[in-house]
Amino acid sequence: MFDLPYPEMAVFILVIVTCFAAAAVGILQLITEGEKLRRSLLALVSLAVTLEAVILIFRAIAIKAVPLTGLFESMIVLTLVFGLIFLFLSVAIHRVWFSSVMAWVMLLLILMAGIVAEPASQAHAAASTPWAIAHAIAMILSGASAMLATASAVLYLFAERKLKQKNLLHVLGKVPNIEKLERLNLLGLKSCFVLMTFGLASGIGLAATSASLNMTAIDWLTDAKIILVAVVWLLLGTIMILWKTVKLKEKTIAHVTLVAFALILFAVVGTSVFCGTGHKFAASDVETSEQAK
Repeated sequence: MFDLPYPEMAVFILVIVTCFAAAAVGILQLITEGEKLRRSLLALVSLAVTLEAVILIFRAIAIKAVPLTGLFESMIVLTLVFGLIFLFLSVAIHRVWFSSVMAWVMLLLILMAGIVAEPASQAHAAASTPWAIAHAIAMILSGASAMLATASAVLYLFAERKLKQKNLLHVLGKVPNIEKLERLNLLGLKSCFVLMTFGLASGIGLAATSASLNMTAIDWLTDAKIILVAVVWLLLGTIMILWKTVKLKEKTIAHVTLVAFALILFAVVGTSVFCGTGHKFAASDVETSEQAK
């Protein structure tokens, strides 16, 4: 994070502080309910989303292109989209646990973005192709859908446990009803599966048409990030089939949602930090110097 240019680093630190403040307000509203706290939380999330948009503008100016190729930019866009989904859903869902969990998930993601933060680099030539743009947008939206499904799954498991323990005071008026959480969980999973399907299809199209990426079919098929994403896609597809055929239990779906989200997080961040991946669309130093000429 400290390698970022000073303007970007200053704005990113403000994003982190804002997300921490939103998470703190989320905790406070669990203790003391009030409309003022709810409005404060929404204002903080709105501010975080705006600041993230400023970072993307800085990046776009720096590389003179749409900032969708670097991992840091992708994480910022993912958090921004999730924040917008949160603000949209908050119009219909006025429950303190829902807004609190959404704020905590947003904080987690922005902290993970800090782990992979690095200065902007020029985009690879292949990144400007329609295949690459479609791939990036589809995968980012699928990630945001997975985050929504995960937040709903966490709340579902929490509410289900409290109801089983007959602790009604912990859920009544504070958590969306079980049926709504089930629908949100399934909506997130379905959207994630559909968008991930488009993302994988466009990724295959990109690999087939962009020889400049210098990756063979074996390289693609053995890349840790691609393998994990494929595993998540197969897992989601299996869940969709079982839900339609044998009416899989909602609790099982919620647990699988958490597993899928963990795999997605590791695919996005963990592979870059621990395993290494060739799934990158930043130009090499040679390409950057050639573009400068």
